[in-house]
Amino acid sequence: MRTRAVIWRLLTGVALVVVGLVAGSVASNAGAAQQVTADDGATVVDQTMVGPRTLDLTIQSPALGRTARARLLLPPDWDARPNTRWPVLYLLHGCCDDYTSWTRQTDVAALTAGTDVLVVMPEAGPDGYYSNWLSGPAWETFHTVELRQLLERGYRAGQRRAIAGLSMGGLGAFDYSARHPGMFQAAASYSGALDTLLSQEAITQVTSVVTSNGHDPNALWGDPVKQRIVWAAHNPVDLAFALRGTKLFIASGNGQPGPLDPPGTGFNQSEALHGAETSALIDRLRLLHIPATLDMYGPGTHSWPYWQRELHVSFPMLMSAIGVTPMT
Repeated sequence: MRTRAVIWRLLTGVALVVVGLVAGSVASNAGAAQQVTADDGATVVDQTMVGPRTLDLTIQSPALGRTARARLLLPPDWDARPNTRWPVLYLLHGCCDDYTSWTRQTDVAALTAGTDVLVVMPEAGPDGYYSNWLSGPAWETFHTVELRQLLERGYRAGQRRAIAGLSMGGLGAFDYSARHPGMFQAAASYSGALDTLLSQEAITQVTSVVTSNGHDPNALWGDPVKQRIVWAAHNPVDLAFALRGTKLFIASGNGQPGPLDPPGTGFNQSEALHGAETSALIDRLRLLHIPATLDMYGPGTHSWPYWQRELHVSFPMLMSAIGVTPMT
Protein backbone atom coordinates (compact mmCIF):
# COMPACT_ATOMS: atom_id res chain seq x y z
CA MET A 1 0.00 0.00 0.00
CA ARG A 2 1.35 3.44 -0.95
CA THR A 3 0.40 5.03 2.38
CA ARG A 4 2.16 2.31 4.34
CA ALA A 5 5.26 2.66 2.18
CA VAL A 6 5.37 6.43 2.75
CA ILE A 7 4.88 5.98 6.50
CA TRP A 8 7.63 3.38 6.59
CA ARG A 9 10.01 5.77 4.84
CA LEU A 10 9.18 8.37 7.46
CA LEU A 11 9.81 5.84 10.21
CA THR A 12 13.15 4.74 8.85
CA GLY A 13 14.24 8.37 9.01
CA VAL A 14 13.89 8.28 12.80
CA ALA A 15 17.32 7.13 13.91
CA LEU A 16 17.87 4.99 16.98
CA VAL A 17 21.01 6.10 18.70
CA VAL A 18 23.02 3.17 20.01
CA VAL A 19 24.97 4.11 23.07
CA GLY A 20 27.48 2.44 25.36
CA LEU A 21 26.47 1.64 28.88
CA VAL A 22 28.30 3.20 31.79
CA ALA A 23 27.50 2.09 35.30
CA GLY A 24 26.31 4.72 37.73
CA SER A 25 24.61 5.15 41.06
CA VAL A 26 22.17 7.67 42.47
CA ALA A 27 23.48 10.10 45.03
CA SER A 28 21.54 9.81 48.27
CA ASN A 29 21.33 13.54 48.94
CA ALA A 30 18.68 15.67 47.22
CA GLY A 31 19.89 18.03 44.54
CA ALA A 32 23.10 16.15 43.69
CA ALA A 33 22.61 15.41 40.00
CA GLN A 34 24.37 12.63 38.13
CA GLN A 35 27.20 13.91 35.96
CA VAL A 36 26.02 12.24 32.77
CA THR A 37 25.17 13.71 29.40
CA ALA A 38 23.16 12.54 26.40
CA ASP A 39 24.64 12.74 22.94
CA ASP A 40 22.94 16.07 22.22
CA GLY A 41 23.99 17.64 25.52
CA ALA A 42 20.89 16.87 27.60
CA THR A 43 21.82 16.53 31.25
CA VAL A 44 20.31 15.97 34.68
CA VAL A 45 20.56 19.29 36.52
CA ASP A 46 18.79 18.26 39.73
CA GLN A 47 17.50 15.17 41.49
CA THR A 48 15.37 14.89 44.60
CA MET A 49 14.36 11.85 46.65
CA VAL A 50 10.66 12.42 47.37
CA GLY A 51 9.98 8.99 48.87
CA PRO A 52 11.78 5.79 49.94
CA ARG A 53 12.11 4.64 46.31
CA THR A 54 10.90 7.74 44.45
CA LEU A 55 13.45 9.92 42.70
CA ASP A 56 12.51 13.04 40.71
CA LEU A 57 14.86 14.23 37.97
CA THR A 58 15.07 17.65 36.36
CA ILE A 59 16.59 17.44 32.89
CA GLN A 60 17.89 20.24 30.72
CA SER A 61 16.65 19.17 27.31
CA PRO A 62 17.87 20.60 23.99
CA ALA A 63 15.03 18.73 22.28
CA LEU A 64 12.49 20.72 24.28
CA GLY A 65 14.45 23.93 24.68
CA ARG A 66 13.78 23.92 28.42
CA THR A 67 13.95 21.73 31.50
CA ALA A 68 11.58 18.78 31.95
CA ARG A 69 10.87 16.34 34.75
CA ALA A 70 10.81 12.58 35.14
CA ARG A 71 9.92 10.48 38.17
CA LEU A 72 11.65 7.16 38.86
CA LEU A 73 10.57 4.33 41.12
CA LEU A 74 13.80 2.55 41.98
CA PRO A 75 13.89 -1.25 42.23
CA PRO A 76 13.67 -2.58 45.79
CA ASP A 77 17.16 -4.12 45.51
CA TRP A 78 18.69 -0.95 44.05
CA ASP A 79 21.15 -0.33 46.90
CA ALA A 80 21.93 -4.01 47.49
CA ARG A 81 22.92 -4.63 43.86
CA PRO A 82 24.96 -1.58 42.78
CA ASN A 83 26.31 -3.21 39.62
CA THR A 84 22.98 -4.44 38.25
CA ARG A 85 21.39 -3.18 35.05
CA TRP A 86 17.62 -3.02 35.52
CA PRO A 87 14.80 -3.76 33.09
CA VAL A 88 12.64 -0.68 32.60
CA LEU A 89 8.90 -0.02 32.63
CA TYR A 90 7.85 3.33 31.17
CA LEU A 91 4.47 4.66 32.31
CA LEU A 92 3.08 7.50 30.20
CA HIS A 93 0.52 9.99 31.47
CA GLY A 94 -2.53 11.29 29.68
CA CYS A 95 -3.66 14.66 28.45
CA CYS A 96 -3.46 17.64 30.75
CA ASP A 97 -1.61 15.76 33.49
CA ASP A 98 2.06 15.34 34.38
CA TYR A 99 4.87 13.04 35.49
CA THR A 100 3.44 12.70 39.03
CA SER A 101 0.09 11.29 37.91
CA TRP A 102 0.84 7.57 38.16
CA THR A 103 2.15 7.76 41.73
CA ARG A 104 -0.54 10.28 42.70
CA GLN A 105 -3.49 8.34 41.32
CA THR A 106 -2.51 4.67 41.55
CA ASP A 107 -0.77 2.17 43.80
CA VAL A 108 2.10 1.64 41.34
CA ALA A 109 4.66 2.10 44.13
CA ALA A 110 3.10 -0.74 46.12
CA LEU A 111 2.57 -2.84 43.00
CA THR A 112 6.27 -2.72 42.15
CA ALA A 113 7.60 -2.83 45.73
CA GLY A 114 8.79 -6.43 45.36
CA THR A 115 9.68 -6.39 41.68
CA ASP A 116 13.13 -5.71 40.28
CA VAL A 117 12.14 -3.18 37.64
CA LEU A 118 13.02 0.48 37.19
CA VAL A 119 9.78 2.41 36.64
CA VAL A 120 10.13 5.63 34.63
CA MET A 121 7.33 8.21 34.49
CA PRO A 122 8.36 11.14 32.27
CA GLU A 123 6.76 14.49 31.67
CA ALA A 124 5.14 14.79 28.24
CA GLY A 125 3.43 18.16 28.37
CA PRO A 126 -0.32 18.55 28.82
CA ASP A 127 -0.77 18.18 25.05
CA GLY A 128 2.53 16.84 23.77
CA TYR A 129 1.04 13.74 22.10
CA TYR A 130 4.40 12.00 22.44
CA SER A 131 5.57 13.55 19.19
CA ASN A 132 8.19 15.81 17.69
CA TRP A 133 5.95 18.73 16.73
CA LEU A 134 6.23 20.22 13.27
CA SER A 135 6.81 23.52 15.06
CA GLY A 136 7.50 23.18 18.76
CA PRO A 137 8.83 20.69 21.30
CA ALA A 138 10.45 17.39 20.31
CA TRP A 139 8.90 15.08 22.90
CA GLU A 140 9.72 11.90 21.01
CA THR A 141 13.41 12.80 20.96
CA PHE A 142 13.30 13.74 24.63
CA HIS A 143 11.83 10.37 25.62
CA THR A 144 13.43 7.92 23.22
CA VAL A 145 16.90 9.46 22.93
CA GLU A 146 17.75 11.98 25.66
CA LEU A 147 15.99 10.40 28.63
CA ARG A 148 16.89 6.88 27.55
CA GLN A 149 20.58 7.73 27.28
CA LEU A 150 20.63 9.53 30.63
CA LEU A 151 18.96 6.57 32.34
CA GLU A 152 21.38 4.11 30.79
CA ARG A 153 24.45 6.20 31.55
CA GLY A 154 23.60 7.37 35.05
CA TYR A 155 20.77 5.30 36.53
CA ARG A 156 21.63 1.74 35.52
CA ALA A 157 18.76 1.26 33.09
CA GLY A 158 19.11 -1.85 30.97
CA GLN A 159 17.99 -2.46 27.41
CA ARG A 160 14.90 -4.57 28.08
CA ARG A 161 11.93 -2.23 28.17
CA ALA A 162 8.15 -2.31 28.44
CA ILE A 163 5.90 0.70 27.99
CA ALA A 164 2.31 1.47 28.99
CA GLY A 165 0.12 4.53 28.92
CA LEU A 166 -3.40 5.82 29.36
CA SER A 167 -5.42 7.94 26.92
CA MET A 168 -2.86 10.20 25.18
CA GLY A 169 -0.21 8.01 26.81
CA GLY A 170 -1.71 4.92 25.16
CA LEU A 171 -1.03 6.58 21.83
CA GLY A 172 2.50 7.28 23.02
CA ALA A 173 3.13 3.68 24.09
CA PHE A 174 2.03 2.26 20.75
CA ASP A 175 3.57 5.02 18.64
CA TYR A 176 6.96 4.63 20.27
CA SER A 177 6.81 0.84 19.94
CA ALA A 178 5.96 1.10 16.24
CA ARG A 179 8.23 4.00 15.34
CA HIS A 180 11.23 2.46 17.15
CA PRO A 181 11.03 -1.28 16.41
CA GLY A 182 12.80 -3.39 19.00
CA MET A 183 13.13 -0.65 21.59
CA PHE A 184 10.21 -2.04 23.63
CA GLN A 185 9.49 -5.71 24.12
CA ALA A 186 5.91 -5.05 25.28
CA ALA A 187 3.36 -2.23 25.13
CA ALA A 188 0.04 -1.64 26.87
CA SER A 189 -2.70 0.88 26.18
CA TYR A 190 -5.45 1.77 28.63
CA SER A 191 -8.29 3.76 26.99
CA GLY A 192 -5.79 4.90 24.40
CA ALA A 193 -6.17 7.41 21.59
CA LEU A 194 -5.34 4.70 19.09
CA ASP A 195 -6.95 6.02 15.90
CA THR A 196 -6.81 9.80 15.76
CA LEU A 197 -8.08 9.71 12.15
CA LEU A 198 -11.08 7.50 12.89
CA SER A 199 -13.62 10.30 12.56
CA GLN A 200 -14.03 14.04 12.68
CA GLU A 201 -14.74 13.64 16.40
CA ALA A 202 -11.39 11.93 16.89
CA ILE A 203 -9.58 14.66 14.97
CA THR A 204 -11.41 17.38 16.87
CA GLN A 205 -10.48 15.84 20.20
CA VAL A 206 -6.79 16.18 19.37
CA THR A 207 -7.05 19.71 18.03
CA SER A 208 -9.25 20.79 20.94
CA VAL A 209 -6.76 19.50 23.50
CA VAL A 210 -3.93 21.40 21.82
CA THR A 211 -6.02 24.57 21.46
CA SER A 212 -7.23 24.43 25.06
CA ASN A 213 -3.61 24.47 26.20
CA GLY A 214 -2.91 27.66 24.26
CA HIS A 215 -1.13 26.15 21.27
CA ASP A 216 -1.68 26.15 17.52
CA PRO A 217 -3.14 22.74 16.60
CA ASN A 218 -1.41 22.82 13.21
CA ALA A 219 1.94 23.04 14.99
CA LEU A 220 1.53 19.43 16.14
CA TRP A 221 1.00 17.32 12.99
CA GLY A 222 -0.22 20.00 10.60
CA ASP A 223 -3.61 20.24 8.96
CA PRO A 224 -5.40 16.88 9.21
CA VAL A 225 -6.45 17.04 5.54
CA LYS A 226 -3.49 18.70 3.84
CA GLN A 227 -0.91 16.89 5.97
CA ARG A 228 -2.79 13.67 6.57
CA ILE A 229 0.36 11.63 5.97
CA VAL A 230 1.99 13.29 8.98
CA TRP A 231 -1.05 12.46 11.12
CA ALA A 232 -0.89 8.89 9.84
CA ALA A 233 2.80 8.64 10.73
CA HIS A 234 1.78 9.23 14.38
CA ASN A 235 -1.44 7.19 14.35
CA PRO A 236 -1.31 3.70 15.93
CA VAL A 237 -3.86 2.26 13.47
CA ASP A 238 -1.73 3.32 10.51
CA LEU A 239 1.41 2.09 12.27
CA ALA A 240 -0.10 -1.25 13.31
CA PHE A 241 2.01 -3.23 10.81
CA ALA A 242 5.14 -2.13 12.71
CA LEU A 243 3.86 -3.59 16.01
CA ARG A 244 4.49 -7.16 14.89
CA GLY A 245 6.83 -8.87 17.34
CA THR A 246 5.89 -6.62 20.27
CA LYS A 247 3.74 -8.17 22.99
CA LEU A 248 0.58 -6.07 23.17
CA PHE A 249 -2.08 -5.46 25.81
CA ILE A 250 -5.12 -3.37 24.88
CA ALA A 251 -7.96 -2.33 27.19
CA SER A 252 -10.86 0.11 27.10
CA GLY A 253 -14.39 0.65 28.31
CA ASN A 254 -17.39 1.85 26.34
CA GLY A 255 -18.35 4.98 28.28
CA GLN A 256 -21.31 3.51 30.12
CA PRO A 257 -20.99 3.82 33.92
CA GLY A 258 -19.36 0.71 35.27
CA PRO A 259 -18.57 -1.08 38.53
CA LEU A 260 -15.76 1.29 39.54
CA ASP A 261 -17.81 4.47 39.04
CA PRO A 262 -19.62 6.22 41.91
CA PRO A 263 -23.43 6.20 41.99
CA GLY A 264 -24.98 8.73 39.66
CA THR A 265 -22.17 8.64 37.10
CA GLY A 266 -23.44 9.40 33.61
CA PHE A 267 -22.37 8.34 30.16
CA ASN A 268 -18.77 9.30 29.36
CA GLN A 269 -18.31 10.36 25.74
CA SER A 270 -14.53 10.52 25.98
CA GLU A 271 -14.29 6.85 26.92
CA ALA A 272 -16.80 5.96 24.22
CA LEU A 273 -14.57 7.63 21.64
CA HIS A 274 -11.42 5.99 22.97
CA GLY A 275 -13.24 2.67 23.01
CA ALA A 276 -14.13 3.12 19.34
CA GLU A 277 -10.54 4.05 18.49
CA THR A 278 -9.28 1.04 20.43
CA SER A 279 -11.69 -1.24 18.56
CA ALA A 280 -10.42 0.15 15.26
CA LEU A 281 -6.85 -0.79 16.19
CA ILE A 282 -7.93 -4.27 17.28
CA ASP A 283 -9.64 -4.76 13.91
CA ARG A 284 -6.47 -3.68 12.10
CA LEU A 285 -4.30 -6.02 14.17
CA ARG A 286 -6.63 -8.92 13.41
CA LEU A 287 -6.47 -8.11 9.71
CA LEU A 288 -2.68 -8.19 9.96
CA HIS A 289 -2.71 -11.38 12.10
CA ILE A 290 -0.82 -9.63 14.89
CA PRO A 291 -1.72 -11.09 18.31
CA ALA A 292 -2.72 -8.98 21.30
CA THR A 293 -4.13 -9.57 24.76
CA LEU A 294 -7.48 -7.77 24.99
CA ASP A 295 -9.64 -6.54 27.83
CA MET A 296 -12.54 -4.68 26.26
CA TYR A 297 -14.44 -4.64 29.52
CA GLY A 298 -17.61 -2.87 28.46
CA PRO A 299 -19.08 -0.47 31.04
CA GLY A 300 -16.45 1.91 32.36
CA THR A 301 -15.58 5.59 32.15
CA HIS A 302 -12.40 7.51 31.29
CA SER A 303 -11.09 7.45 34.85
CA TRP A 304 -8.26 6.28 37.08
CA PRO A 305 -9.92 3.35 38.88
CA TYR A 306 -10.11 1.49 35.56
CA TRP A 307 -6.55 2.39 34.54
CA GLN A 308 -5.17 1.17 37.87
CA ARG A 309 -7.08 -2.08 37.46
CA GLU A 310 -5.76 -2.56 33.94
CA LEU A 311 -2.20 -1.83 35.08
CA HIS A 312 -2.59 -4.71 37.52
CA VAL A 313 -4.11 -6.96 34.85
CA SER A 314 -1.34 -6.25 32.34
CA PHE A 315 1.57 -6.13 34.79
CA PRO A 316 2.49 -9.84 34.68
CA MET A 317 2.62 -9.78 30.87
CA LEU A 318 4.68 -6.60 30.78
CA MET A 319 7.16 -8.01 33.28
CA SER A 320 7.39 -11.39 31.59
CA ALA A 321 8.29 -9.70 28.31
CA ILE A 322 11.33 -8.04 29.90
CA GLY A 323 12.41 -11.07 31.91
CA VAL A 324 11.14 -9.95 35.32
CA THR A 325 9.22 -12.06 37.85
CA PRO A 326 6.70 -9.80 39.60
CA MET A 327 5.94 -10.14 43.28
CA THR A 328 2.90 -12.39 43.82
